[in-house]
Amino acid sequence: MKEEAEMSFLDHLEVFRWHLIRAVAAILFFSVIAFIFKDIIFDTILLGPKNPDFPTYLALCNISQFLGMGDALCLKDSPFSLMNISMSGQFSTHITTSVFAGFIIAFPYVFWEFWRFISPALYNSETKLARGVVFFSSVLFLFGILFGYYVIAPLSINFLGSYQVSSLVANQINLSSFISTVTTVCLANGIIFELPILVYFLTKIG
Repeated sequence: MKEEAEMSFLDHLEVFRWHLIRAVAAILFFSVIAFIFKDIIFDTILLGPKNPDFPTYLALCNISQFLGMGDALCLKDSPFSLMNISMSGQFSTHITTSVFAGFIIAFPYVFWEFWRFISPALYNSETKLARGVVFFSSVLFLFGILFGYYVIAPLSINFLGSYQVSSLVANQINLSSFISTVTTVCLANGIIFELPILVYFLTKIG
């Protein structure tokens, strides 16, 4: 073990507290930036999968035409409309979404802070095996977010938003439900894409 491993339990808690404070501070910093630039976060990013000109829908339309299926896979109109039914709905959605965005942007730094806390307890051989873990974890997390945003989220939104149990029931989706679906899908995929890192370490330790 390294020398830091000889610290007392309370000393470890103190060190962990400062790592946690810096990680939370980074999340809050980027959350404030996301809160300020709400037009980009909402109009361009989160509400993008609702628009027929979203890259995923355009790609599906091109594939449909290339295969001779005409416009079978083309999305011409949004299958639903968004609405807000709560007095503070849009503001609370703005807050929670900003925190989600802050966490996603700050993830490399947050992971690095936790890694700085864990790494002193590792043996030299274990440290060598984990070389580059922060970089690869951040890259995999980013790929997971992008995969969720460009593949899973638009397909889920298009299917669930257009699904009807009866033609007498129109789909008017609550804003918080739509945003929650997009953010949850993206974050879940980001976490799932971290599994190769876990599998790597489990394989190395047998």
